[in-house]
Amino acid sequence: MRPTRVRSAKSLHQTHPVCNRRVDTRTPVEFGLMYSALNDQEELIMGDGAVVNLSNKGLGIRGNMPVKRGMEMTLFLYLPDGQDPLFVMEARVAWSTGCQFGVEFLKMNLRERNRLRYFLCSNLHE
Repeated sequence: MRPTRVRSAKSLHQTHPVCNRRVDTRTPVEFGLMYSALNDQEELIMGDGAVVNLSNKGLGIRGNMPVKRGMEMTLFLYLPDGQDPLFVMEARVAWSTGCQFGVEFLKMNLRERNRLRYFLCSNLHE
C-alpha cells in the first residue's frame, strides 16, 4: 500500500504587498484645480476640486466629478503663487476611487514644467 500524500490547500485570498510604482515622492498639499475630460459617451465632463499631493510626475485629486482609470484629461492648477493657473495639456488617470483619483502628467510645455519644478523646490522641500 502506498502512503497517501496530503496536499495543503492554497488560500483563495492570498495577500500581496502593495507596490508603490511612483518614481517621485508625492508631497501633501492643498490648493484648487479644474479638470476636463471626455467620458465613455464622448461627452465633456468638467470638474473642480483640490490637489491633495503633488510631485514632478503627477498628483492626487479630490474632485467633484467621478473619473475612470485611463481617462486622459486637461488640468488647470491654481498654485498658491499668485500667478495664472498652471496648465497641464495632457494627463492620464492612474487610479480612481469615486471622486478621489491620481493622475500622471503626460504633456506640459517647458515653461509650465519649469514653473512646477520651481514651485516644488521653493515651497515644499524646505
